[in-house]
Amino acid sequence: MGTAIDTSSELTPRWDANGLITAVCTHAETGDLLMVAHMNAAALAATLANRRATFWSRSREALWVKGETSAHFLDVQEVRIDCDQDCIWLKCLPHGPACHTGAQSCFYRRIEDGVLVSDR
Repeated sequence: MGTAIDTSSELTPRWDANGLITAVCTHAETGDLLMVAHMNAAALAATLANRRATFWSRSREALWVKGETSAHFLDVQEVRIDCDQDCIWLKCLPHGPACHTGAQSCFYRRIEDGVLVSDR
């Protein structure tokens, strides 16, 4: 009890123990879920500055601009942060498939009766 509700206009992201925050990307026009990735402070700053979705690759331990090798960029139309400031929402216009598999969304499979069923 007594937890303060943050209604300020100050951007104070709550980074996890690794200095990361989850970023959810949706299509700015359709609302379709495109992908989920992670950002560190530098990735968030780059995204806000250049309006291209930029993330922190945990496997490569480096910044990466979505589309830098495929040209399937995500142009950021709007950036939101949740009430606890521990999750970012990017509304984007994609320049092609969002998923490295070639699917429009990374969420192209659903779970039915314990197995994965593809929408492709």
